[in-house]
Amino acid sequence: MEDMENSIIDIDCSDSKDPLAVVEYVHDIYAYYKKTEVSSCVSPNYMDRQFDINEKMRAILIDWLIEVHYKFDLMEETLFLTINLIDRFLERCTVIRKKLQLVGMTAMLLACKYEEVSVPIVEDFVLISDKAYTRKDVLDMEKLMVNTLQFHMSVPTPYVFMRRFLKAAQSEKKLEFLSFFLIELCMVEYEMLKFQPSLLAAAAIYTAQCSLFRFKNWTNTSEWHTKYTEDQLLECSKLMVTYHQKAGSGKLKGVHRKYSSYKFGYAAKTEPALFLLDP
Repeated sequence: MEDMENSIIDIDCSDSKDPLAVVEYVHDIYAYYKKTEVSSCVSPNYMDRQFDINEKMRAILIDWLIEVHYKFDLMEETLFLTINLIDRFLERCTVIRKKLQLVGMTAMLLACKYEEVSVPIVEDFVLISDKAYTRKDVLDMEKLMVNTLQFHMSVPTPYVFMRRFLKAAQSEKKLEFLSFFLIELCMVEYEMLKFQPSLLAAAAIYTAQCSLFRFKNWTNTSEWHTKYTEDQLLECSKLMVTYHQKAGSGKLKGVHRKYSSYKFGYAAKTEPALFLLDP
């Protein structure tokens, strides 16, 4: 244990004079995120209580929203909060299929109001729905959603953990893009709701490292900051490899298209870490 502690890199020393890095509080902040992340989680079986929608429809909605998010050039945290709001709302409220897109649009509007400096207006969302809904529909759904969620908007999503864990991995842009590609593939997949946000973030970075370096790579520093061992990540990581493997060939290609662009370093073109699937 002492040897492990000696090999852990101080990832905050270079930021000690940056007030925005809040180095003196950062460990407390992430301890709080870890303690409260369960409040952002939903039951991995919540779709069983929906009578008119299913996990396939959820996947289509989120794949579309990822493209909308890209088109509007919104911040990454907005996307993660959007998806979290959708799942927490659908866990508490049954929705008919013709209103599902409205739920998604409204969740993104709410997330924009919470995260963005410049927020798209309601009419922008009406237009991207091809006028399937009116301004009143969006505002009525907004009221229903915030009341159903009791205005509980501040939850730790995978994004906050990604930022810290990428710093622990001493990542460069290539690793960052690939890690976000993998975790966004997971956002589309209903079965990934069984994993907590911090585990998803750690597994995405671990899987991305394996893809880039072609061998298993999980440092003592990463283990220390994520609180996950390599063995604890493997179940989630193997699923990520299978999603990566089929990303360009399935019907839902929003994430693959986004990360096949120059802006995101052509991350989708990286070879998946298939060796992780070996027994």
